[in-house]
Amino acid sequence: MGAGAKHRLVFVDRLLATLVHLRHGVTHDVLACWFEVDRSTITRAIGEVRPLLAERGCTVNPGVRLRSLAEVVDHLGSSGTTGIIDGTEIRVRRPAAGRKDRDRFISGTNKQNAVKSMVVTDGDGRVLFCSPTRPGSCADITHARQLGLVKLLARGPVVEILADDGYQGLGAQTGGRVITPPHRKFKKKAPDWYEEMYERQRKAHSSRRIRVEHGIAHLKNWHALTRHLGRREHMSDTVQAVASLLSHQQTVDLMSARQT
Repeated sequence: MGAGAKHRLVFVDRLLATLVHLRHGVTHDVLACWFEVDRSTITRAIGEVRPLLAERGCTVNPGVRLRSLAEVVDHLGSSGTTGIIDGTEIRVRRPAAGRKDRDRFISGTNKQNAVKSMVVTDGDGRVLFCSPTRPGSCADITHARQLGLVKLLARGPVVEILADDGYQGLGAQTGGRVITPPHRKFKKKAPDWYEEMYERQRKAHSSRRIRVEHGIAHLKNWHALTRHLGRREHMSDTVQAVASLLSHQQTVDLMSARQT
């Protein structure tokens, strides 16, 4: 009992160091100078606090947090709220030469090494869930299926979830619960009336779905998610920790706005 090195940082300081690192990308060396400790102390503190933040889940009400995709679906169903899903990519370091899975991290979208996370927001753009990351080559719809979204929606409450073209096909698999942009029925020589109707429907869908882009933009304001330079195995904790912190701030802001 009691063996091992003692922390020279109290928990509040360890939490503060982690927040500054995630928000502004301050290096461990600089943080060590600020707190007058060794660099390894900062590294250990961030490694301990970051998973704790990730486990908190996303705050939707004071004392109410969503920690899993199943809880998010139940929340959307019980509250009658529309959900919006989209994938976001975060650049990472290129895997070392010779690794057999090196090409799995190359994104088909931006042709860069990246990892991907699925983000769920409500109709106001408030973040409800960020999934663990997958290699950048994983398609959005494949990632959603691997997370169990199809089973959760098919067996769960009746909800409405908006998605982009990357999730085409989930609507049929979930009984219409996932709504994607309309299919184009006329491939060639479409009548003028159809072009107008098609564009109007797509714009109406896009105007409702755009809130998830706002939520992702708020996530990317955190330096740790603009480009991750650490270990890729820490990326899932980093994404979910930032989502937890951001959702708490969004809930506080929403409650303040309602009171005024």
